Amino acid sequence: MPKITEHLATANGKTLFSLEILPPLKGESIQSIFRAIEPLMEFKPPFIDVTYHRAEYVEMPHPNGGFQKKITRKRPGTVGICAAIMNRFQVDAVPHIICGGFSKEETEDALIDLQFLGIENVLALRGDAMKGETSFKPDPDGNQTSLELVEQIKDMNVGNFLHELSHNAAPTNFCIGVSGYPEKHFDAPNLSTDIGWLKRKIDAGAEYIVTQMFFDNAAYFKFVDKVRAAGITVPIIPGLKPLVTKRQLSALPRLFHIDIPEDLVNAVMAAKDDATAKEIGIEWCINQSKELMASGVPVLHYYSMSKSDSIKKIATELF
Repeated sequence: MPKITEHLATANGKTLFSLEILPPLKGESIQSIFRAIEPLMEFKPPFIDVTYHRAEYVEMPHPNGGFQKKITRKRPGTVGICAAIMNRFQVDAVPHIICGGFSKEETEDALIDLQFLGIENVLALRGDAMKGETSFKPDPDGNQTSLELVEQIKDMNVGNFLHELSHNAAPTNFCIGVSGYPEKHFDAPNLSTDIGWLKRKIDAGAEYIVTQMFFDNAAYFKFVDKVRAAGITVPIIPGLKPLVTKRQLSALPRLFHIDIPEDLVNAVMAAKDDATAKEIGIEWCINQSKELMASGVPVLHYYSMSKSDSIKKIATELF
């Protein structure tokens, strides 16, 4: 299957359409994913990202009374989901590989499985803090940062595996993407420092950037200018999400550490119900998308949350 960079190189200046989906909740079948993707295939996405949600603690009753913490995973892993998507739709699937909750050995094993299945595009991320914890805590035997994760994947690409017993293993061939934050990562003291960290990941071998969602194109354009000024030349893919409920005015800034422009906030707050707010969110995202397309972005990447109706309305206006 082609690399993400190959898709972009052969687009001949045309802006491509892509999307990101969530794995289904534990117990649901792959059909729920297929139903979310099927209505969007008419827009010919060359790739589909699949997020990974780390395990989390739950409080379980203890036989001796009280409660004990147990780690549980609410969603299945991405390896099988990506393979199923590629088989069903004949598009590249891009799994998110995260640091949190994995040893380096487990990460290597997952990457070997992906390579075996012909999945050669990955998005390398630190991942979020475990639910209930105030800060990110890496696995003691895992990658501590997204930079270390990029370095591990790049090492595998040149045949350097973790143990000497693997010295005859064939090199992998992953195209590595990383995240970028137009409004800076919440752990960074400022945008310039965050971009300096981003450059280290690119220098380590990452080949393209996908941004966190944003609602103000000015923030994206400023980010791109600063990234280019820092000497980063790889493609930068903007990530977009339409607002769909009034509650998201507070939920999205809290969860993703982003700003929502005053005009959009005022319009959504004045909406009589969520259905009206959803239409406002779709229209805002269409206008964002048109301006970004006019500027020549390589891809418009939509965070679908595995729901296709709003994204379909947006894409119908653009592609």
